[in-house]
Amino acid sequence: MHYFPVAFPFLLFFAIFLVVLIIAIEVGILRYAYERMGVGSRHMLALLLLTFFGSYVNIPVYYLPAQNMVSDQIISLGGMGYVIPHITDWPGTVVAVNLGGAVIPVLLSLYLLAKNRLFFSGLVGVAIVTVVVHLMAYPVRGVGIAEPVLTPPLISAAVGLLLSRKYPAPLAYVAGSMGTLLGADILNLGKIRGLGAPVASIGGAGTFDGIFLTGIVSVLLVSLVRRKGPVKGEASGDDGSQ
Repeated sequence: MHYFPVAFPFLLFFAIFLVVLIIAIEVGILRYAYERMGVGSRHMLALLLLTFFGSYVNIPVYYLPAQNMVSDQIISLGGMGYVIPHITDWPGTVVAVNLGGAVIPVLLSLYLLAKNRLFFSGLVGVAIVTVVVHLMAYPVRGVGIAEPVLTPPLISAAVGLLLSRKYPAPLAYVAGSMGTLLGADILNLGKIRGLGAPVASIGGAGTFDGIFLTGIVSVLLVSLVRRKGPVKGEASGDDGSQ
């Protein structure tokens, strides 16, 4: 299934934001922010592009019975417009996994956890963001589950700074991405039935913007506050990062 989760004006904003980041990375202004995550700036740039364009792709997982389906609308939540696709002969609510908002962030998070050995602090960080996001997430008819856009990046930045001295940036990304998926989507799957959403996308509409911004804002916030990276020669790991 292919459609962007946010309406055109907001999609254009994200695209412009991404172009500005690309320019800033290429001239070296923000390169340190992504290199401190343990991912080269070019690789991180490719991942951001894949995250953005991957939001267009939803991978169906299973179906729920159709109940008063909503179709072909744009619903405004907190100033953001979310797209409800046009449907015909629809089998019911399709529970899907968003490529850019779920698959790519999860794979990158697992890589960052293993590379920086942030297993304990990562678990604690994800748990904190999961609880906060879950308390603030709410079901929206026709859309699925939504949460305040800036909650994941702001909370994950704070978690990264509090739990890790050496690797706050990768920890912020992991906590924000995984915590948002768990707190907003996974733990609320039971609330989807009866919302009339044609597609309930894990990491898609209602949560994609938060996850996408988490990959940018949380890292920038952490890097601006903690410019000094880990001391060369120090071993990474939970013991040194707490």
